[in-house]
Amino acid sequence: MLSRLLHTQQRPFTWGDVVVLLLILVGLYAGLSLAIGAPTMIQGPTISLSPQELPWYAAQSLFRMMMAYALSLIFTLFYGMKAAYNPRARQILLPVLDVLQSVPILSFLPVVLLSLTAILPQTMAIELGSIILIFTSQAWNLTFAWYQSLTTLPGELGEASQVFGFYRWMRFKTLELPFAAINLIWNSMMSWAGGWFFLMAAEIFTVGSRDFRLPGLGSYLAEAAHQGDTQAILWGLGALILMIVILDQFIWRPLLAWSERFKLTMVEGASPPTSWFYHALRSSHGVTWLRKRFWQPARARIDDFLMRKLSHAVGPPKPIPVWLYYGIIALFGAVLLYGAFQAFQLLASVSLREWESILIGLAATTLRVLAALLITLLWAVPLGVAIGTNSRLAAWLQPLVQILASIPATALFPILLLFVIGLPGGLSTAAILFMLMGTQWYLLFNIIAGAAAIPQDLKYTSALLQLSRWARWRTLILPSLFPYLITGAITASGGAWNSSIVAEYVQFGGKTIETTGIGAIIAQATSSGRYPMLLAATLSMILAVVSINRFVWRRLYRLGAERFSLE
Repeated sequence: MLSRLLHTQQRPFTWGDVVVLLLILVGLYAGLSLAIGAPTMIQGPTISLSPQELPWYAAQSLFRMMMAYALSLIFTLFYGMKAAYNPRARQILLPVLDVLQSVPILSFLPVVLLSLTAILPQTMAIELGSIILIFTSQAWNLTFAWYQSLTTLPGELGEASQVFGFYRWMRFKTLELPFAAINLIWNSMMSWAGGWFFLMAAEIFTVGSRDFRLPGLGSYLAEAAHQGDTQAILWGLGALILMIVILDQFIWRPLLAWSERFKLTMVEGASPPTSWFYHALRSSHGVTWLRKRFWQPARARIDDFLMRKLSHAVGPPKPIPVWLYYGIIALFGAVLLYGAFQAFQLLASVSLREWESILIGLAATTLRVLAALLITLLWAVPLGVAIGTNSRLAAWLQPLVQILASIPATALFPILLLFVIGLPGGLSTAAILFMLMGTQWYLLFNIIAGAAAIPQDLKYTSALLQLSRWARWRTLILPSLFPYLITGAITASGGAWNSSIVAEYVQFGGKTIETTGIGAIIAQATSSGRYPMLLAATLSMILAVVSINRFVWRRLYRLGAERFSLE
């Protein structure tokens, strides 16, 4: 395996990476420029701590999450399909995805909000900014999961779709989406869990005299904590947990039970996932009548429309016309070069000593990210396999895991800091534990999805062969989990890099506690308004993450597609 990994034929660095990095550089510089023209004072809303207001606040938070998830799902389906099936577009799209999932969005939240308020009405800008922030926490792991499913699609199924002349829409509806259903559902749950954290951050954000707060559960909990109202804090946490449980029982559990039909297996599972609400819907005469009267005719009309619009058979993707390809490059070339020149002028003001501190901080944070991933693997693999292969255990543990993953991690930092700050190494060691809170759930949910997708007939075969526990793990479980582990590791490492900003630089008890790391440098530069240092540190982090993705994760992705797909 190692020799095959090392000899994978892939260019280590392409022109696409250069274009992407220039785009990111120019985008960051443009955001900083727009932020200068933002209003100097923004009046925020008055947050009431009355429990009667909680349903309205919960509804507003839920609406923002739904809008962000809808955008994430649309982005995922189009972006992942283009990256999987168009080799020329992949040279740009995958580097873009690598960069976007590594951008520390929390450090640029003020830039995003200030930029939007400079060009849009205040209320619209703040709402749009919160949705964009939630989108960035939901879209990347969904896109990686969709891309991984498309690249590991069994070859004989793809060949059969071509033999039968499936049109683009028919292949998507009957092959690609069903094959990816389990993976997408579990990653959707992870996206919502991560989205709650970023929603809380967006609803309570202030910059000096600019109050960007939004009415919602996040601002309610923040106001309750600010006033020291323990009863209101409990009311807010209760409302958040109740909403998560309702979503689990009425959305996620029914979807998991429904998706069991799409598992690649020759026999039915011994204990497939169940849902009381899903069975109630299936047995309801009213739902049956609505399905026959409205849903089936509407679906038929949608199918006919899409079949006409997407009437070409699936085959090799059509190459982008050369004139259009180079025309786009010529159109944006001048803008990129001008923006890059301005940004490099800003970077030129960073001293050699500051660059040295950035490199040292980058090395320190890299070691912490690696440690967080290894610690997560030690417990997430056995627990994820147990939940994914045992529906009775999943019925009890899945809602609990989803609740724990949805609780905003930043709210627990001060409490954990009391217990871990006295450990050997101080915050240097505690930062690893804090990164775990931004890392572990991505891996766990992907491992659960991978374990749930293992065909039941392969499980029965391993039992008939009387394989030992280790042999079953070595020949069935770990190879089946490999593509999901890589997807989870990529998104988990991105979460760990983002968590470093709040893990390595903590304000606690009226004091600022920090440790060596790139996250601490970014947090310091953000709080002090040192934009050259902020740009330099952020670009350094992006380059590091993109390089790791290029030389490690991308090669492992290809290895998983070649050796561990279900054929």
